[in-house]
Amino acid sequence: MNEFNSVYVGLDVHKDTIAVAVARLGRGDPEYWGSIAHTPEAVTKLLERLSPDGEVLNFCYEAGPCGYGLYRQLTAAGHRCMVVAPSLIPRKAGSRVKTDRRDAVTLARLDRAGELTAVWVLDDEQEAIRDLSRAREDMKAAERRARQRLGAFLLRHGLSYSGGKSRWTQAHWRWLEGVKMGSPWQQIALQEYIDAVKEAQRRVATLEEQMREAVAHWSLGPVVEALMALRGVQLVTAVTILAELGDLTRFDSPRELMAYLGLVPSEHSSGNTRRQGAITKTGNGHARRVLTEAAWAYRFPARKTATIERRAECAPLGVQAIAWQAQKRLCRRYRALIAAGKPANQAVTAVARELAGFIWAIARECAGQPHGSRALA
Repeated sequence: MNEFNSVYVGLDVHKDTIAVAVARLGRGDPEYWGSIAHTPEAVTKLLERLSPDGEVLNFCYEAGPCGYGLYRQLTAAGHRCMVVAPSLIPRKAGSRVKTDRRDAVTLARLDRAGELTAVWVLDDEQEAIRDLSRAREDMKAAERRARQRLGAFLLRHGLSYSGGKSRWTQAHWRWLEGVKMGSPWQQIALQEYIDAVKEAQRRVATLEEQMREAVAHWSLGPVVEALMALRGVQLVTAVTILAELGDLTRFDSPRELMAYLGLVPSEHSSGNTRRQGAITKTGNGHARRVLTEAAWAYRFPARKTATIERRAECAPLGVQAIAWQAQKRLCRRYRALIAAGKPANQAVTAVARELAGFIWAIARECAGQPHGSRALA
């Protein structure tokens, strides 16, 4: 038996420390090796202790806030490393004690048994685009909070905009500029709230411009442009999906992508009873959110608007055909679900699930791989 399959190292990783446990081939209990500092130098010394003759080892640790630096160091040294999905680690129902030592030992034992599920690890380029996309998402959330604080301030003082249903338009900003408070201190407070909203909007606009620039140099940039041929999918949505999921051709079928996104129904079946519930919501929540937002665009009848046509001009003819097929099917699907009495949010979720299938088909089309119409049914 070669060394690659005989030594399994479980790592419980934290910001400052790493707990280490080693499981040898067989059924013996893993051995706890103690805790080391979470630094590249300490990890290098650990490798020298574990494989003095350069044996290839099997490492694993849970995905978490510490990122993939440890994974890259271990794989660069020639070892196998698995970053484990925490939610899919088998747990003993009766276990009520959790320590770093137990976690490391459990990881080593489960890796040896083949019971762990790995997550997809991003490369440097993919991680950079994802960080940019998530920064824009965070700034957008900050903008929403700033708007809410301004609205709450105005509401406390009985001030409300009556110039139309839409706010944050030019007319709304002109109204805000003309609001006069009873106290000079309140006027200062109002101006600070207004400036906070403008600053948040400026940051969002800056990050969106950086996203446009990044797409031009990104290896998945052509796929981003192709996805924008779909109704409801613009730059931010397309970049978020590919930044979070990477190359979609790694999924063998659209159903596999739908399951990865947590858009498939949960199920509890036993014997002759089969019960399905709400969607599982497993996998990547960022991609699932933007997909659901895009699905609301299919409430209206299928139509090639001038805006959609301009976006589709950059896409190959095969992609344009898939996008139009998606419009017809998903708009019809939404109407059928509403006519059947389904709530709008459930209908949109079902549309988002099928939209993921068309996105998968477009990615395959861009890669020159067959997808077939039956795969989307």
